[in-house]
Amino acid sequence: MKRRIVLHALAASTAAAVLPARAQTPKIVFGYTAVTDFATVFVGVDQGLFKKRGLEVEPKFIPINSTIPAAIQSDSLQIGGPTPSVFLQAAEGGLNHVVVAGGGVTSRSNTGFGLVAKSGSGIKTPQDCLGKKIGVPGLGAFLHVTFRAWLKQNGVDYKKVNFVEASIPQHGDLLRGGSMDAVVSADPFMSRIVDAGVGYVASYYSTFLPENQHTIIYTARRDWANANAAAVRDFQQAVQEAAVFIRNPKNDAAVRVAIGKYIKLPPEVLAKVQISPQGPTVSTQQLDYWVGLMKEQEMLKSTPQVANLIFK
Repeated sequence: MKRRIVLHALAASTAAAVLPARAQTPKIVFGYTAVTDFATVFVGVDQGLFKKRGLEVEPKFIPINSTIPAAIQSDSLQIGGPTPSVFLQAAEGGLNHVVVAGGGVTSRSNTGFGLVAKSGSGIKTPQDCLGKKIGVPGLGAFLHVTFRAWLKQNGVDYKKVNFVEASIPQHGDLLRGGSMDAVVSADPFMSRIVDAGVGYVASYYSTFLPENQHTIIYTARRDWANANAAAVRDFQQAVQEAAVFIRNPKNDAAVRVAIGKYIKLPPEVLAKVQISPQGPTVSTQQLDYWVGLMKEQEMLKSTPQVANLIFK
């Protein structure tokens, strides 16, 4: 997986060496996937928090999270939201990217993602996953890595589970068509699968995760971030302001409207979707947690100096 990310990125960036400093604030195309973990960017655009700082931010939907580093490397995106595991693998593979801000974080009260089994599959326990075909929205991404950790914690050899990469909006159709036994999915699409009777939640497995660990981080090429440091600072401030806006219960309706614009949800689904807690800043301790989890799964060969991976 890591090799694929890096090869795609390097091939796409052969013509893009060091970006020159720009006198004018650049347009920022921001890559996101179909989860509420990107709420700060959605709200930042909808509430004009970027615009009032002179930034033009255009959210762009990316179906598979693990392709985001390659899109950043090729300058198709200036900032994007990979999961920490995808980012760390890309960094180890040679992509010189940095974390500029944070998106969603874990919470033990969050039932917004889990293992969703096809109706009639009989999957109820970690052991039932052995030999099954399970869809994940990005090999090596957050849901894949944490689900494997949960299986391992419960004594299941995750290498005996057949994981297949599939974007979250496809999960319902894949279960309905029978090409997957289960998916590791997230709201709002998880709830829609259950409401339609296509599948059922076999486990909200995330309860084993520690609090306040990032599910999504916002990253950019180091050379781009250095050349546009003022724009990065403004972006960070807007994201922080958006997080404060989201935490205020009075703004719940406006937050849901902003999310619905980019994830394309009908009002009845939007009204009950669980919004991920937001963590606009990322610490070395938070990245170190993911390094440890990934090394347990032999996803990293080295131990990165995470302090060097955060934009300063």
